[in-house]
Amino acid sequence: MHGAALAVILALTACATKPLIPYSTETPPLALVAASQAGVQDKRARFREIYCAVLEAHGSALPDYRPCEDALTRVGAEPAGTGAPVDLGQSARHLIAAVVPGIGYDCFRPWLNPPNTVVQNLRQSGYDGIMLKVDGLSGSANNARQIRDAVMAMPMSEGAAQLVLIGYSKGAADILEAVVAYPEIRSRVAAVVSAAGAVGGSPLANDAEQYQADMLRHFPGAACHSGDGGAVQSLRPVTRRAWMANHPLPRDLRYYSLVTFPQPERISSILESSYEKLSRVDARNDSQVIFYDQVVPGSVLMGYVNADHWALAVPVSRTHTTIASLFVTQNAYPREALTEAILRFVEEDMATSGM
Repeated sequence: MHGAALAVILALTACATKPLIPYSTETPPLALVAASQAGVQDKRARFREIYCAVLEAHGSALPDYRPCEDALTRVGAEPAGTGAPVDLGQSARHLIAAVVPGIGYDCFRPWLNPPNTVVQNLRQSGYDGIMLKVDGLSGSANNARQIRDAVMAMPMSEGAAQLVLIGYSKGAADILEAVVAYPEIRSRVAAVVSAAGAVGGSPLANDAEQYQADMLRHFPGAACHSGDGGAVQSLRPVTRRAWMANHPLPRDLRYYSLVTFPQPERISSILESSYEKLSRVDARNDSQVIFYDQVVPGSVLMGYVNADHWALAVPVSRTHTTIASLFVTQNAYPREALTEAILRFVEEDMATSGM
């Protein structure tokens, strides 16, 4: 990575001058705060059973294997498992993971040059996966329209909806705006998943300006553009909470939340400053988003992932080992197994829920 590009990353993640406001000390220590009062269903135990089964079935055949106990974080009193067998056969519903990435992804994707191993693994089990292209530096309303157009352009099989829209970071906010604003896509969507999603925004965005994000246009190989310049504004908590308050989510869709809640030693060195800064508000964060801001109200809580914000979805260590060893030191994570487990869990949960 060129020095200038590294400086951009540091500028976007480091401490700045404005102080953050600590969350009330009356916050229940391991509760879901407001989300727990909005009908969130805790199904962590079943997701753990499925994810553990997938991990152990593949073992070291997939990259970055971790024992299940290290892959997920136990938070508070996790319910006991069901003990039901886990079906690791071919998907009956042939779900398709349609991932919407976070801020600036189209700027650094050429440099990242991510392997296609997640999709390759999904196809072996009868699933599939695609990345939806959205503007990395535009606001959520703009990107919601792009999601709508992409979904409507997809050839779909007859019968049950197949798309599982998975929003990573700001991508979750983009997806939520899309399913509210464009009802025509809902019949094609089986479920919506927030994966480290900035559902409630991030206090770090209060201290950032769009010109800082726009510096990503100078990333090595970047071909992105400034878009409508609304990315940072879309991530501010006041923006996200106001939008949620005024836009009830469609009740005909199923929502899931996968939360990044890393142990402190699982934070990459380059992200430690933003982790510490966000800890002034609440130490239960992944270096970019506080854990309760990742939860979609009324969703099914799948689990807490023992990974920082980048490790969940940005595979730097796979293609840039030197950068990983120096800066992105905790980037290795079994994403292939995790994505398969998400789809297997969603398929089983929708079947048992009669959807």
